[in-house]
Amino acid sequence: MRQRVVITGMGAVTPLGNNVPDFWAAVKSGTSGVAPITRFDTTDFQTKIAAEVKGFDAKDYIDKKDARKMDLFSQYAVVASLEALKDSGNVVGETVDPFRIGVVLGIGIGGFETLEDSYFQLIGKGPGRVPPMTIPKLISNIGPGNVSIAVGAYGPSYSMATACASGTDAIGNAARLVADGAVDVVIAGGVEACITRMGIAGFNVIQALSTNFNDQPTLASRPFDKDRDGFVMGEGAGIVVIETLERAVARGATIYAEIGAAAMTCDADHLTAPNAEGRGIIAAMKSAVAEAGLEMDGIDYINAHGTSTPINDPTESKAVEQAFGEHAYKLKMSSTKSMHGHCVGAAGGVEAIVCALALRDQFYPPTINLDEADSECKLDYVPKVGVSGEMRTAMSNSLGFGGHNGVLILKRYEA
Repeated sequence: MRQRVVITGMGAVTPLGNNVPDFWAAVKSGTSGVAPITRFDTTDFQTKIAAEVKGFDAKDYIDKKDARKMDLFSQYAVVASLEALKDSGNVVGETVDPFRIGVVLGIGIGGFETLEDSYFQLIGKGPGRVPPMTIPKLISNIGPGNVSIAVGAYGPSYSMATACASGTDAIGNAARLVADGAVDVVIAGGVEACITRMGIAGFNVIQALSTNFNDQPTLASRPFDKDRDGFVMGEGAGIVVIETLERAVARGATIYAEIGAAAMTCDADHLTAPNAEGRGIIAAMKSAVAEAGLEMDGIDYINAHGTSTPINDPTESKAVEQAFGEHAYKLKMSSTKSMHGHCVGAAGGVEAIVCALALRDQFYPPTINLDEADSECKLDYVPKVGVSGEMRTAMSNSLGFGGHNGVLILKRYEA
């Protein structure tokens, strides 16, 4: 990256809390956000649990007329972005030119809730009764569009769709916009809201979701554990504000972390499964480390993709072993999805916040529910309880359907 770029603001709507302080406190304490699904009747569904956002009412944050025009994923995006922008101290039109601030959001699916509701209106009442806001609410680019409208950002505004790597890739691309001087500030991250009938049923039929822990939901997400049986659907938004280090220092902003590098690859191998040899994620990790100006032993912590699925966890673990060699057994790698579930397009944004705060607090977040590691998972996954310790760098891994791999490296900032 041409200029050094940093994170100066953060916002979150998650299964563990609807702002960053509440979310981070829950992560540090090892709290699970998984519970029985409340959005619909799960009687006929294999999976009856998810990591839902709780106690969220968009009207508490934004005008109710505006909220009614948004799908839930857009509401999450706007609320988290407003928190992040306020946290950064940037004021559009005062401290930043409206044409010099952009919005880049990772969105894996988009307005699933709106699509479902409108479909049932179509089938039940006919095409003339489909709600007129159907298309404007469900298209994925309307997420960043709504954020741009809410904050008055006239710069580049777009969504990225690389499945579960979307949030990570969005932050990486946003950082490049700032580093290259295309804009001064970018609101970036990931958002998703697909805990719906189709969302759960669709992942159930490909046997991706946990079904063995419906009666013990807090134990269901168990990355790297021998008894894991699938991921737990999460949702929400994780948003960061990115600007150059020079700009942040000049205005006396709080700096959470420096963005050291980002990398993207594709396995080009299988629609849903990671490459068995981990070639894509290995290449992405090595590329990011090189771009960050580090050696492989310069990484202290990895926030793993760690979905709690039978295939992903050992594949990612072996990829880290191969990429890092002996250092793989010295670094720490945990999956906070054990607490907040797999937030799909929002995952990379939520986990970037985890990495930034882990660096700030010098704290390694835990992988809860890790009672006994799978025999093929041989690294230090910070089981059950987080630990304090020196941390200079943090890597966030995200793997998505279609073979997409995204890697983000954050560095501890020292004045």
